[in-house]
Amino acid sequence: MALSSATSPAAVNYSDTRVAGCLLIGIPGLEHLHIWLSIPFCIMYAAALAGNGILICVILSQPSLHEPMYIFLSMLASADILLSTSTMPKALANFWLGSSHISFDGCLTQMFFIHFLFVADSAVLLAMAFDRFVAICYPLQYPTILTKTVIGKIVAATMTRSFIIMFPSVFLLKRLHYCRINIIAHTFCEHMGIARLSCSDISINIWYGLAAALLSTGLDIILITVSYIHILQAVFHLPSQNARSKALSTCGSHVCVILLFYIPALFSVFAYRFGGKRIPRYVHILLANLYVVIPPMLNPIIYGVRTKQIWEGVNQMFSHLVQESK
Repeated sequence: MALSSATSPAAVNYSDTRVAGCLLIGIPGLEHLHIWLSIPFCIMYAAALAGNGILICVILSQPSLHEPMYIFLSMLASADILLSTSTMPKALANFWLGSSHISFDGCLTQMFFIHFLFVADSAVLLAMAFDRFVAICYPLQYPTILTKTVIGKIVAATMTRSFIIMFPSVFLLKRLHYCRINIIAHTFCEHMGIARLSCSDISINIWYGLAAALLSTGLDIILITVSYIHILQAVFHLPSQNARSKALSTCGSHVCVILLFYIPALFSVFAYRFGGKRIPRYVHILLANLYVVIPPMLNPIIYGVRTKQIWEGVNQMFSHLVQESK
């Protein structure tokens, strides 16, 4: 009886998965292209780090940019750096070195930060929409509504909400018993990818994941849409064409970033849910990897090109550096 208990499925599973860890096999079906795929991913990751790093430095170094809009933008840039860094180094190590092993706790940690940062990114975009709503609909009250105290509360609420939504997923995964198979057909750990290694019933994980998505990203999309409906109503009531164009131009960069963030995510979700059998697995994984590097790479470019104050700040910062080097 003692021997039977010691070799029970639960005991074996615990030893196999939680001690041996997991294997991230990369992009199944495209293993022969891993080296070639690593080149564009490495370039995009480096561009994301450089672009967002410069954006943060410019905002911090230029007093004229210490306004709510740019504070939220620096938060978005920070979240983008962390999101791409939580996935790309491990993926590149896998592509270059075949380093597919990751400990079980390391896999849970990576999963938590990926989902936490995704929810935080979404919340920052909502905060930026609120900033544009106040600036256009209540321009005279803007300085009194978005004070430093209010901005601090928004930042705290963003981090707290993301943590509260995603932290339970760690315990939901830890409670499961795992099978002998510990191979994850992906380049990084995500909630359902880990859950599907289990021999237990994962219905709670599925429903929790759906609820978390609806209460975070889904709710943010609704609130952002409502904000822009009010913004458009206010803009079209402005007396002159010049005033309308100026008001809309201030929202242009934000709208581009919103579309860049949500459209690929929604496409990936719907493609996985409804086209899982028709669309090859490697397409889903490629989309997931592109999603964590392309928006972080393009966001600084969008704001740098479309926002005059940022472009001027970049020129001033580099001019100052050149003068100091002389």
